[in-house]
Amino acid sequence: MGLGPRLDIRQSQSLVMTQQLQAAIKLLALSNLELEAFVAEELAKNPLLEASGGDGETVVVTVDREIGDEAVDPSGADELLAKGDDSGLDMDWREAALDNDSSFDVGSASDEGFDFDRLAGCETGLCEHLIEQLHGASALAEAIVKELEETGYLTTPLEAIQAATGTNRREVEEALALVQSLDPPGVGARHLSECLALQAKAADRYDPAMARLIDNLDLLARGQMKDLKRICGVDEEDLADMVRELRAYDPKPGCRFADKEPETASPDLFVRRTGEGWAVELNAATLPRVLVNRRYHLELKAGATDRASKAWLNESLNTAHWLVKALDQRARTIVKVASEIVKRQEGFFLHGVSAMKPLTLKDVAEAIEMHESTDSRVTSNKYLLCERGMLELKYFFASGVGSDDGEGAAAGAVKDAIARLIASEGDILSDDTLVDMLKGKGFDLARRTVAKYREALGIGSSIQRRRQRKIAGG
Repeated sequence: MGLGPRLDIRQSQSLVMTQQLQAAIKLLALSNLELEAFVAEELAKNPLLEASGGDGETVVVTVDREIGDEAVDPSGADELLAKGDDSGLDMDWREAALDNDSSFDVGSASDEGFDFDRLAGCETGLCEHLIEQLHGASALAEAIVKELEETGYLTTPLEAIQAATGTNRREVEEALALVQSLDPPGVGARHLSECLALQAKAADRYDPAMARLIDNLDLLARGQMKDLKRICGVDEEDLADMVRELRAYDPKPGCRFADKEPETASPDLFVRRTGEGWAVELNAATLPRVLVNRRYHLELKAGATDRASKAWLNESLNTAHWLVKALDQRARTIVKVASEIVKRQEGFFLHGVSAMKPLTLKDVAEAIEMHESTDSRVTSNKYLLCERGMLELKYFFASGVGSDDGEGAAAGAVKDAIARLIASEGDILSDDTLVDMLKGKGFDLARRTVAKYREALGIGSSIQRRRQRKIAGG
């Protein structure tokens, strides 16, 4: 075979994604509220589009029953796991204490500098509350106040504030002490221990024993009471009294001044039971609708004389038609995916999380003959409202474990069973005991799997629960 240049003809296939196809794919991942913002932008750009004020066509799909005609659980929603107030430290405290305050450790300068934009004004109710107390006494203290997080903590290093304001370390520390003297007690703290110490001082409870207790929050979170009695130099009764005092403090004192309501998700779909099965429909209240204004198109067409105007008009018309079609296709795709989910997880809608089955995106994709990536986009940021509450579509996808019926059980069902067993325990149940009890309920799990699910629920080991019960005097 000779060496040298030559020409070959080859045939190949490749997928070319147009801009409209890419945009249609992005539409699937948007929630109805995000879609509304997208459509508003398109309405502003394209004069041939107009918002539809009518009801339009609502996509409704009825899913036939396959499990049976059992009555809906009259209790409505699942019973919540009841956790007593005296079961130990609050979760916010426990997480921070076990982390040794590392999440609030700002003792040294970091790469993040001082945020000058925050000096312009207050954005939170906490900031305004603190500024009013200062009465203009210290500009440096006001600058520190404007650096506080919504929780009331100061995460900006003092070195950064010192460098940005052209002051020395002593002046910054004095200004911080002034901030920490304001109401509510604990504000301006740089970590959890300092926050609790400030509140103890305000309550005139900061004696040497309390100081040592606050310095050893990690031991308290683990329930190591014997070690704490030795470190604090108190007896069991005094230690219990100190713990009760500590638990009355607020680990996030600034949150009570939050002036913004938490954003709540709006349901994209409704699921309700009918005589024929389950009706799945889109939430028309949050679903934007657009139409092509053909009359205005004819008026513009009559006045378009040059080539550029005609090209722009044709492009606008094509874009308008595409958007109407893409929105319709998006709606039908979402309902199609949701209907398959409802069909596969009918046990959940009838009996709750304990009846959930293992389900993957691949299972749904194969059933409705779509690509798995399409299902992933459809289930992102989409919420379903049913008798059992509002749930994200991704909630219904879970890995499975072995069960006696051979179909397997969803991880959520297993977690629910574990939570119920521990919530109703008399004597503290070990993980080995939980394995045996779950096996009696039809779940075949290894001990390490039970421990993993228990930890995912935020439930401590049998030793930790026993110590917490002792702290609570149970």
